[in-house]
Amino acid sequence: MTEEPRPTLEAVAARAGVSRATVSRVVNGDPGVREVLAERVRHAVEELGYVPNRAARSLVTRRHDAVAVVIAEPETRVFADPFFALQLRGISKELTSHDIQLVLLLTEGRDDHERVGRYLAGGHVDGALVFSLHLDDPLPGIIRRAGVPTVFGGRPGWPQAGGDEPGAPYVDCDNRGGAREAVRHLVGLGRSRVAHITGALDQTSAVDRLDGFRDVLGDVDPRLIAEGDFTPAGGERAMRELLDRVPELDAVFAANDLAASGALRVLRERGRRVPDDVAVVGFDDMYPVAEQADPPLTTVRQDIEEMGRLMARILLRGRAGDEPAEPAAEPAGVVLPTSLVRRASA
Repeated sequence: MTEEPRPTLEAVAARAGVSRATVSRVVNGDPGVREVLAERVRHAVEELGYVPNRAARSLVTRRHDAVAVVIAEPETRVFADPFFALQLRGISKELTSHDIQLVLLLTEGRDDHERVGRYLAGGHVDGALVFSLHLDDPLPGIIRRAGVPTVFGGRPGWPQAGGDEPGAPYVDCDNRGGAREAVRHLVGLGRSRVAHITGALDQTSAVDRLDGFRDVLGDVDPRLIAEGDFTPAGGERAMRELLDRVPELDAVFAANDLAASGALRVLRERGRRVPDDVAVVGFDDMYPVAEQADPPLTTVRQDIEEMGRLMARILLRGRAGDEPAEPAAEPAGVVLPTSLVRRASA
């Protein structure tokens, strides 16, 4: 059984009654075609089932219609944490609306960094969206050498940039402001021994949330701060440390909902009632973690999905052939607001 030949550009042109060049411009998204002609071409494409040759089109447009999403975490962490699913959903929705393919790249360890760099430098994608970076991560330098347009998720803070890298586009939430609001809420409840379970302190989001905690409480007793890693297990471990050090603590602000869920389990094991004995506030408002916690978790909401969508939108504005993005202030960051969501835990 022989396959039917694939419709060609010439066949579309004949069906639409226009030139091959006109069809090419419409297929490649050139706005300089009269709408009446463009509509005839679109109808002909649909009727014939024409599928553009992406390889040939990329030679004309200098686009590959693909974007790499680089997550600087092992796959065991990425697929267990709903934060990444929400951010990927926002990215995917925005890319799909522009008919662009998402290519997911994970870094299990240092050996993967050069692999990612080679792929990005190989001309396979139009740009990269990068998030969950750690402060000693070589990825920013590798990506810069690859020469692809990049937008970062989270405030940059790698040492080689001397803090915020000038001109590095990024999207983040108001981590510090959200942490301040969480701690003020606990203080407003009359809690006087407020502890903090941090995130991984080699990430700027965790540092900013710790700074927000200190903004409200000032020179806090260091025994009331325990380092976590944004995971339930890290929250459990940190909660045990805090209770061993300061058994009379009466409130906990956890750097994310997963850590807070781990803290709730330990408090229950130790016979501490939440919120009667210990009030707990998380960060992220991730469904279903916050709503299905026991008790449901008071938390700081950030729009994780919108952060992903906005990262993709910023990157697409700078693609080859698109109108360039307007010059941004230094650093070129977009910071989304946060808000406190009150539930039963505090």
